[in-house]
Amino acid sequence: MVSNSLTVIGFDADDTLWQNEYFFRMTEEKFAAMLSDFAESDHITERLLEAERRNLEFYGYGIKGFTLSMIETAIEVTEDKVPASVLHDILRTGREMLRHPVETLPNVRETLLELQGRYQLVLITKGDLFDQERKLAQSGLGDLFDDVQIVSEKNQDTYQRIFSTAGRSPHESMMVGNSLKSDVIPVIEAGGVGVHIPHDLTWVHEHAEPPEGNSRFHSIEHLGELPELLIKLT
Repeated sequence: MVSNSLTVIGFDADDTLWQNEYFFRMTEEKFAAMLSDFAESDHITERLLEAERRNLEFYGYGIKGFTLSMIETAIEVTEDKVPASVLHDILRTGREMLRHPVETLPNVRETLLELQGRYQLVLITKGDLFDQERKLAQSGLGDLFDDVQIVSEKNQDTYQRIFSTAGRSPHESMMVGNSLKSDVIPVIEAGGVGVHIPHDLTWVHEHAEPPEGNSRFHSIEHLGELPELLIKLT
């Protein structure tokens, strides 16, 4: 149980407010098909994941880093023999991802409208600045947030800084998202409340064990259940 002093609610964006990982998975399948003459699909996917993890510290999260990792993987898998046409196709698919229309998830707008004015709503997302700004603009949800924070990483220090900037302590704050690793666990470590909304597709890098038994950890099936949870908690 949390006190009725909860005043700030942070929301993850990708796969919490709108679809994201689905488009990465589709592109992975296209990428594996491009290199089918050189290796099996599972091997290509495994090598791509290794490249993504290796490159996070250089490129960060997002489509641009993903595209560069695909190029690097293609070079490695083909032993420097990747055709120029494949490189062109990889760049084209990356641009297609950056142009893909935003698909908001169910119950998002209705829930944000219900909570607007009752809580300070903050969008907290990580990834490429331009792409995240594009998706927020296309979603039509920007006016529903009191603040938008696009960060390079989500950890305990990140949340402490953001909630302090909002004029509140983490103990007065909640974070809602699909990633246990990025949206839930570090908020709880900072002293706030973490609410997990599982998504059918979550990048393996974001997997973590749920902090079962922690009184500040909660899980709901979809965003539409958040108002009822808030009533129970306060």
